[in-house]
Amino acid sequence: MSNGTARRLRKQQTEAEQRLWKHLRNRRFCGYKFRRQAPIGRYVVDFVCISPKIVIEVDGGQHALRVNEDMERTRYLESLGYCVIRFWNTDVLRNIESILEVVQNTVNMIPSPQPSPEGRGGNAEQNQVRDS
Repeated sequence: MSNGTARRLRKQQTEAEQRLWKHLRNRRFCGYKFRRQAPIGRYVVDFVCISPKIVIEVDGGQHALRVNEDMERTRYLESLGYCVIRFWNTDVLRNIESILEVVQNTVNMIPSPQPSPEGRGGNAEQNQVRDS
């Protein structure tokens, strides 16, 4: 999908997406950087946090009829290393605090990337030699 499609979708957010975005934007959620309506491969996802690799999808009623397509989409995103969590629009609108708690628990379960043992100065062996 193109960036034009993503741009159009950002302008047409649902009420539930708008409500969740208020909590995710500008690093408001635990300091994590989320993007909305972001292209990943052949899809545009509702929200993505690149590190840790989390995709949040907020689904309307039409998704009840698209179970197979959504499963394929989830498998594809998971194959790229993303953890995909889905919520129904009604759940986001009725109980945003529970939704944010699930997102927080998901973030806590994903290991943080560790700095490379090589650091910026080469490989670990070279660093050990320099430190001797």
